[in-house]
Amino acid sequence: MISKQRLVDALPIILPFLALLPFLGNSPLFDVDEGAFSAATQEMLARGDYLSTWLNGSARFDKPILIYWLQALSVSLLGANEWGFRLPSALAAVGWCIVLARFAREHFGRDAALMTSLVVLTCLGVQLIGRAATADALLNLLLALAMVDLWRHIEGKSPWAARRLALWVALGFLTKGPIALLVPGATMLLWTLFSRQTDALVRLLRSPANWLIFLAVALPWYIAAYAIHGDAFIQGFFMRHNVQRFSTTLEGHSGSLFYYVLIVPLLIFPWLPWLWQALRRLRNDIRQPLPRFLWLWCGFVVVFFSLSGTKLPHYALYGCTPLFVLLAARHADVSSRWAILPGLLLLALFAALPSILGQTSVTDGFYAAQLSRLPELLTWHYGLFAGLLLLFALLTPKLAVAAWQRAGMVALGSSLFLSAALAPLLGELLQGPIRNAGVFARTYQEPVIQSQTHWPSFSVYLGRPTPVRNAEPGELALTRTDRLPPAGDYDTLYAEGGVALIRIHATPVAQ
Repeated sequence: MISKQRLVDALPIILPFLALLPFLGNSPLFDVDEGAFSAATQEMLARGDYLSTWLNGSARFDKPILIYWLQALSVSLLGANEWGFRLPSALAAVGWCIVLARFAREHFGRDAALMTSLVVLTCLGVQLIGRAATADALLNLLLALAMVDLWRHIEGKSPWAARRLALWVALGFLTKGPIALLVPGATMLLWTLFSRQTDALVRLLRSPANWLIFLAVALPWYIAAYAIHGDAFIQGFFMRHNVQRFSTTLEGHSGSLFYYVLIVPLLIFPWLPWLWQALRRLRNDIRQPLPRFLWLWCGFVVVFFSLSGTKLPHYALYGCTPLFVLLAARHADVSSRWAILPGLLLLALFAALPSILGQTSVTDGFYAAQLSRLPELLTWHYGLFAGLLLLFALLTPKLAVAAWQRAGMVALGSSLFLSAALAPLLGELLQGPIRNAGVFARTYQEPVIQSQTHWPSFSVYLGRPTPVRNAEPGELALTRTDRLPPAGDYDTLYAEGGVALIRIHATPVAQ
C-alpha cells in the first residue's frame, strides 16, 4: 500500500508524463515552425545526410543539429506522424519540469516541488512549446540543467557540477547555438559582480576538463557543417540567425522595449497572484543568495531580449524558468480562495473562443475561408467538456486545501482542455486542409510545388520536398484560393477551405 506522503512525493514526477504526453497526435503540425522542423527532419532521413539540414531542397541554417537528430530517431521508431515529430519536445518538457521540481524540493521543500511542477505544466508558455515539434523545449531543458548545476557549482557542494554544466551547455549549443552559453555565462558574471565572490568563476574557467567537455561535444558538428557548406554556414547561422536577430528585426518580429514586460505575465498565466507576490519580495530576495541568483538569471534574459531587434514570445521562457521556482517558493504567500480567478478566466476564454472566432470579421481571404469551416468542425462535445470543467473550477473554492492547490487544479483543467479540445479544433481549422491536400497529392507520382504560399507541413504530409516558387505550365501546385491564377489557366484537383491543389495548363502546342 503506497502511503499518501509517498504519492505526494511522486506527483512531481508522475504529473509531467500525464499532462504532456497524451493528445500529442490530436492536431496537425502547425506552420510555419513545426512544419519546417518536421519537413527538415524528414528530408534528413530521405537524403541520409545527418550532418546538414535541408528544407524543400535548400540548405536550412536556422538551428543546429541536435533536435533534428532526436526527431529523426523518434520518427524512425514511431513513424513520420505528429506523435513521432513532437515526442522529443514533450519528453524534454517532462524533463524540464522534473529538474525544476527536484531543485525546488532541495531548497524550498515538498510543497514548493509540487507547485513548481504545476506551474511548469500549466502555464501558457510551456503549454504552447512543450508539445511543439521545435527546438525550444529541448533548449529550455538544457538551460535548466545547466543553471541548476551552475548553482551547485557556486555552492561548492558537488564536485561534478561544473563538468555536467559544460556538458549541458555544449548540448544546448548543438540545439540552438550561442544562447546556451550566453545565459549561464552572463548569469555567472552578474552573480560574481553582485556577490563580490570570484572563487566560483575562477574555478569554472580554470578547469581544463570543463573546456575539453564543451569543445569535444559541441565543436565537431560545427566543424563538419563549415566543411560542408563553407562561408554560407557562417553567414546563414551565425550572422543571420544570431547576430542579425539581435541587431535587426527579422521576418517582421518586432516589438517595443517593454515587449517582454507584457509577455512574461502572459507566459506565466494563470499564476499571476504568485508572480505579484514574488515581485513584491524582490528587494528582500536580492539579499539572499539563491533567490538573488534566480532573479539575476531572469533579469538578464528579459533585459537582453528586450534590447534585441527581433522579438518572439518564447524567448522570454529562458528567463521564466527561474520564476517558476521563485513563485513556488512563495506558495504560502497567497491564501485567497479566488486566486483561481486567472485560471477560471483562461478556461472561460478557451470555451468561448470558437464563438469569438465565428463572430470575428476577417479580411484576409485565406483565413476567412479557413474559418468558414468552423460550424462543421465544432461539435456539442466541445461545449459539454468546457461546461463540466468550468463547473468543477467554480466548485474548487469550497475545497479545504491551500490556495496554490486549488489554483493548480483549475490550471490542470484548462491545460487538459487546451490539449484535448482546443488545440485539435484549431489544428483542424487552420491546418487540416493543408494536411488533407498533402495526403491527396500523394496519389500523383510527380513533383508538387508551392506557389504564392509557404506551408512546410505540406511537404511532411506529401512525403517529399515541395519547392516554393511560381508554377510552370503543366505542374502541380499548392496555393491559396485567394491567390489562384486567372480562370481558365488551371484545373482544380483538390480544394478545401483556403487551400487548393491545382494543375497549371500546359502551353498550347504551336500549329
